[in-house]
Amino acid sequence: MRKSRPSAKSLALFVVGLAFFTDMFLYYLLVPLLPIYARELHLGQMRVGLLFGSYAIALVAVTLPLGSLADRVGRRRPMLIGLLALGATTLLFLFAKNYWLLVLARGLQGAAGAATWIPGMALLADHFPREQRGKAMGTAFACANLGFLIGPPISGYLTQELGASAPFLFGIGLVVLDAGGRAFLLEEAVVEKELRTSPMVFARNPVILVFSGALALGSALWAVLESTLPLHFDAVLRFGPGQIGLCFAAAALTHTLTSPLMGHLSDRIGRKKVLIIGLALSVVFIPLPVFFRHTVLVIASMMALGSIASLIMSPSSPAVADAVEKAGSTSYASAFSILNIAYAVGMMVGPLVGSALVQLLGLQAALILVGLGFGSFILVTRKVAP
Repeated sequence: MRKSRPSAKSLALFVVGLAFFTDMFLYYLLVPLLPIYARELHLGQMRVGLLFGSYAIALVAVTLPLGSLADRVGRRRPMLIGLLALGATTLLFLFAKNYWLLVLARGLQGAAGAATWIPGMALLADHFPREQRGKAMGTAFACANLGFLIGPPISGYLTQELGASAPFLFGIGLVVLDAGGRAFLLEEAVVEKELRTSPMVFARNPVILVFSGALALGSALWAVLESTLPLHFDAVLRFGPGQIGLCFAAAALTHTLTSPLMGHLSDRIGRKKVLIIGLALSVVFIPLPVFFRHTVLVIASMMALGSIASLIMSPSSPAVADAVEKAGSTSYASAFSILNIAYAVGMMVGPLVGSALVQLLGLQAALILVGLGFGSFILVTRKVAP
């Protein structure tokens, strides 16, 4: 008996999930290598912040054009462009031997990320109805989180056993696998092109603005942690690359497991309620990792942060898609370009502001202040419709 072909929805979720996984896996390869780069290239905290922020600078620069392109020509071609850029940046990391080449590689990686995430999220919005979007997008985020989960420990292990080039050689193989999905399995949804809307219209929508702000906070949180905690773990707790990778893997594991659950929860009780819960818990949990010295407690606190991130980030994309649909439009990519800029701003501002706060106040006080800032966003969130 002939087997039926998987549905277009299933294929879209598989391809987007694989693309998001690859993008995040390659992004987080750098985290366990950070102390090595800092020592060999004599990098201070602010130069580390600039290295991480360069990803977001490039992402912001290409986001609006990519959103308009994806609404005009479809989702597939921009995703293939992103794949080519991702392969190029991985090769550049492999051969980079000085700081500014690393910054260039990180910037190109940001551009590749925009060409993956904007059309990818739009593709899911095209294929999945409102009552299924939270779960579908949460599943795609879980795939991205899986890259976060296994990227740091694999990078740390390969670095310790085979040297600093090994993680990027592994990454090249993963790009080849991703290419198969994007090139041969990706299908466009039928979209009513007459319902296009300018990104500037979406930039004035209060729901999109609030949930874009929430996503910016979520990305800023990870950016702050990525650019400060590895140095803290190395200098204070004497963790090696493998242990640093394990700490971030613990956060990613919880984030991976809880993202689909929080997305589904937002389908049932509303995007706003899930977001407010996450913001309230942030006040307590964001500073915790730097108050512990025992490895088990540090890992437990990182896992708690993974859950907080899911509560804040998982409702954001489906909330934006809902707002586009409510406005009578199908320009999901243009709307997600607003969301992507917010995400990039968080990634860009997070390491720079975080590094400045650490230098000014110390790591503990800086993270307490960050937690209070998250809690204060509840006041903004409460003003929008559920």
